[in-house]
Order: sequence, then C-alpha cells, then structure tokens
Amino acid sequence: MVAYYEIFGRKVGSHVLSMATMGTIAGGVWLSTRGGGAPKKTEQGPPIAASSKDEENFIQDFLKSADGGDKKDAKH
Repeated sequence: MVAYYEIFGRKVGSHVLSMATMGTIAGGVWLSTRGGGAPKKTEQGPPIAASSKDEENFIQDFLKSADGGDKKDAKH
C-alpha cells in the first residue's frame, strides 16, 4: 500500500519521495568526497620592504640560501 502526498498540486507516492531523498543524499556525498585538484603552489611570500634594490637583492639571495635553493654556495 502506498501513501500519497500532495506536493505542488500533484499526488506523489511515498516510494518516489524516498527514492528522491536517497538520490539527493547519495549525490551530496559524491560531490563532497570527490576531491579537488592539486593545491596550487605559489612561490610568492610576503612583500619585501627594502629601501634600495641592492638591499632587496641581498634579502632574496639570503632567503634562497637559507631554503637550500642555492646549492653551489652552500658549505657543509
């Protein structure tokens, strides 16, 4: 036996409502668990507040050597 509900002026069976509910939940779970793309890697850090271009170059070179980006000047 099927119970009918009136929704927007139409009679809808309870089995149709339950299938729609399960489909909506399954679709929501699929959308929320499908993952995203690889995170975008940005090399940009905070802005350097240098008073001259020489100072800015010195800071950038220091940061490169501190991160291990400049292997030829590293002395171990």
